[in-house]
Amino acid sequence: MTDAVKLWEPSAERKAAARITTFMDLVNQRHGTGARDYDDLWRWSIDQREDFWETVWDFAGVIGDKGSVRLMNGDAMPGAKFFPEGRINFAENLLRGTGDGDAMVFWGEDTVKRRLSWAELHDRVARLAAALKADGVGPGDRVAAYLPNLPETVIGMLAATSLGAVWSSCSPDFGVQGVLDRFGQIEPTVLIAVEGYHYNGKALDIRDKVAAVAEKLPSLRRVAVVSYAADRPDLDGIAHAIHFADYLGAGAAPAMTFTRMPFNDPLYIMFSSGTTGVPKCIVHGIGGTLLQHLKEHMLQSDVKPGDRVFYFTTCGWMMWNWLVSGLAAGATLLLYDGSPFHPDGNILFDYADAERMTLFGTSAKYIDALKKGDLEPGKTHDLSSVRTLTSTGSPLVPEGFDYVYQHIKGDVQLASISGGTDIVSCFVLGSPISPVWRGEIQKRGLGMAVEVWNEDGKPVVGEKGELVCTKPFPCMPIYFWADPDGAKFRAAYFETWPGVWCHGDYVELTEHGGMIIYGRSDAVLNPGGVRIGTAEIYRQVEQMDEVQEALVIGQDWDADVRVVLFVRLAEGVVLDDDLTKAIKTRIRTGCTPRHVPAKVLAVSDIPRTKSGKIVELAVRNVVHGRPVKNVEALANPEALEQYRDRPELAS
Repeated sequence: MTDAVKLWEPSAERKAAARITTFMDLVNQRHGTGARDYDDLWRWSIDQREDFWETVWDFAGVIGDKGSVRLMNGDAMPGAKFFPEGRINFAENLLRGTGDGDAMVFWGEDTVKRRLSWAELHDRVARLAAALKADGVGPGDRVAAYLPNLPETVIGMLAATSLGAVWSSCSPDFGVQGVLDRFGQIEPTVLIAVEGYHYNGKALDIRDKVAAVAEKLPSLRRVAVVSYAADRPDLDGIAHAIHFADYLGAGAAPAMTFTRMPFNDPLYIMFSSGTTGVPKCIVHGIGGTLLQHLKEHMLQSDVKPGDRVFYFTTCGWMMWNWLVSGLAAGATLLLYDGSPFHPDGNILFDYADAERMTLFGTSAKYIDALKKGDLEPGKTHDLSSVRTLTSTGSPLVPEGFDYVYQHIKGDVQLASISGGTDIVSCFVLGSPISPVWRGEIQKRGLGMAVEVWNEDGKPVVGEKGELVCTKPFPCMPIYFWADPDGAKFRAAYFETWPGVWCHGDYVELTEHGGMIIYGRSDAVLNPGGVRIGTAEIYRQVEQMDEVQEALVIGQDWDADVRVVLFVRLAEGVVLDDDLTKAIKTRIRTGCTPRHVPAKVLAVSDIPRTKSGKIVELAVRNVVHGRPVKNVEALANPEALEQYRDRPELAS
């Protein structure tokens, strides 16, 4: 699939200046490992996990107490605990910056621009923490957010976690039931919400949704409402409501204090997509999340003090949680809310140019949209500051790699990354001291014992199989909410091979130590008993100018499975016999005859989650007449109707 083409390699100077090089020198000095490159360091990090994670702690200057035990029950998965005696505060580790330099910059499309210094961030966090504490918020209580990617969202998380409280968030495009399906399970004490937001040049008022949510959450003592799309709107009808600015109060800010909590206590509650039922509440620990994010920012992404880190994300996606940890690495956060294509498709590159962005984080779908729009940001913008470009959300196809290097920037570390909400981080991601090979995620994450196993549970290289992790790691969820005996947790990850994390991705480990992802295992097609990853088909058909995007499923048919391809076509294009033949020929030539769909059908919309991931399983259920249990998890649930009772699928 990748043709083994090397697209980029860091210069000797860049390798020498990378933080991971300094870290490797420290490892060699302390432990005499003799590691010379990334692969040496990865093997040591897997074989000596206790030494590795303690060295990460020390190298990153984590504030807190490790305790005397580094790893307890180290072979148990689940069951292992890193730093079981450790005590730590998440916010304390993110609020180490001081002074008048930028802590955060915010753009709300082309309408709102703001910036906060480190001093201003400290002030607002201290004020909000005092207000939360006055409302009875303390260790273990939940503070929830119904917010866009605003500075106030970061301030809310830092204030809550400074008190030892647990943070959870949804983006304002969620419907009322979608919010209640999530927050109703975790019973927050305080809700921080927004009165409205901007999208595609329009201001959207959601006060009615906030009121409906507040009415149905009896645990709430306070609803602090941020004014964003309007200035101090009327809050009548919203229970327990107060304007966020009033909640912070006036006068001198109180002294900031931090409640240090056990290393493995809860920090975040994240939610599964919920397309097959009520979302699972995945609880992530304080210390494990911090250590993992510090490793991924500092070592895998080469984030340095003063860098300016951006990720296009909403607060309903785990990449928001990943982004905000950039503060702990000394970086300035570049926040954006709204459409990435308003008004003309250039705004994120305008942002990169104007704010001297160093890490540009986005999705494979965004890169594909740029490519189809014939945009050439490298010619129209000064991107000299951008050292790293990361992509996630779905597999980045080889042609996406080509586009980045040809039309965005030639000298950039392109890090396709993959992990998920389950670990609030990555299993496979970038290495600033390693080459980028066309179509491949660069490396397996340090400290992550990732392998690819075939159906017999044997590790393979150069063959497709299941992504597994064979040893415990600090950012494993500490538990699922309302799962007292751990049965749901074990079923989610350890049912296939007891004691081994099976992530549910269908992948291939390459000869370079990189990874290719072919799709989710539960969406893998199986015509005639041959396993086919959906990404293999997407790669072919989405390179065609006539096709905007596609979705493929396996339909049960005649005691077997047949491949059905749905295509959203470019404007003005009609799916006639010639185009259908061209699509099938493209797939047959680029893949195999087994990949060729039995049916190719046109649709005007592809259903997707709030974070932009297409939902093959939901479409498969609709096609087979089965219910989709939680359409509130979808950004565009109305799209599903185009797939229901299609006469073409009855023959």
